[in-house]
Amino acid sequence: MKGRQFSLVLGGGGMKGLAHIGVLRALDERQLYPAEVIGSSVGSLVGAAWCAGLSAEELKAIAVELRRNDLFRIAHRDMALKRMRSPALYRREPFAHFVHGLLGDVTFEELDRPLLVNTIDLDTGRQVFWGSPGLRDIPVADAVLASCALPGYLPPYEIRGRHYVDGAAVSNLPIRATVRSDRDLVMAVDVGSTGAMRHNVHEHGFAAVYARAIEFGIQTMRSNALRHWARPPLLLIQPKVEHIPLLSFSHNAELVAEGERATGELLDEPDAVPPRGASGVFPRRLVTITVNRESCIGCGACRIHGPPGLFVNDSSGKAVVTEPEQVWSPVDQDFLRHCPTGAIVAQPAKERASAA
Repeated sequence: MKGRQFSLVLGGGGMKGLAHIGVLRALDERQLYPAEVIGSSVGSLVGAAWCAGLSAEELKAIAVELRRNDLFRIAHRDMALKRMRSPALYRREPFAHFVHGLLGDVTFEELDRPLLVNTIDLDTGRQVFWGSPGLRDIPVADAVLASCALPGYLPPYEIRGRHYVDGAAVSNLPIRATVRSDRDLVMAVDVGSTGAMRHNVHEHGFAAVYARAIEFGIQTMRSNALRHWARPPLLLIQPKVEHIPLLSFSHNAELVAEGERATGELLDEPDAVPPRGASGVFPRRLVTITVNRESCIGCGACRIHGPPGLFVNDSSGKAVVTEPEQVWSPVDQDFLRHCPTGAIVAQPAKERASAA
């Protein structure tokens, strides 16, 4: 990794984005510093604070003390008076007060490091990256507030007479913004997608159901973007935060620690970082795919969502793997969650060998 010119992409994911602070701690420990940071939603908030000069240690101290009331307070008045025309579930003021307190009036031109902030123009659907040429002279805090304006949760944010919302509406992990640069590596941190089981979501109200649906959308967008990725090579970091709800404030320290663990383990793993000139998504590992015949119901989901030709049905209608040994990147296993009975298992080859 030493000497590599890399872009760091920090995706959205609500409070799960506190894991980004741990990522920065792991990079700092190894004296690895990105040439630019590209952030969406909470990723833009963490990235902006770091680019403005706050250290990962300072950010961790702030994160572990955060409470729901510091950021989110229900817009009771708007909901009572405007009803269906209420701009959002939560008031903007507490979140804006926090962001302005963190970033002040610094503009993109005044940052210590280059930063791009992913937003969507609500009227046109146009994706706008603040910090790009011609879009650097506004306060960074304004761009962050726009990028964090998750529709339904926080009101759209006005900049120069136009209204913007969370960039996750189009791209929660905005890796495409890196293709314009001359970097030889992209490091992307995904905290938003999830395949984890959640029980009784429907019993927690419309906000919980909507948040869950957002996670599904983020998962699909991420998979589609990564599946067609070529160059520069992309190293995907996936902290294990799937079990944590989008707006939970009960796991702050755990999230930071997990981001640091996931990043450190990956960077210290031999051959995990793709070499210069490589293409596609990394890390890549040898896995063995098996089908539990007792669980398989022959529904064909594996053939619909999996790689073409990897699965066929035998004479009894059960799924059979045509090539059990596969070299997979993180995106290749996404189809596993579509099996309704969980009959498909992809196990690291070394684990399978040691178990035998």
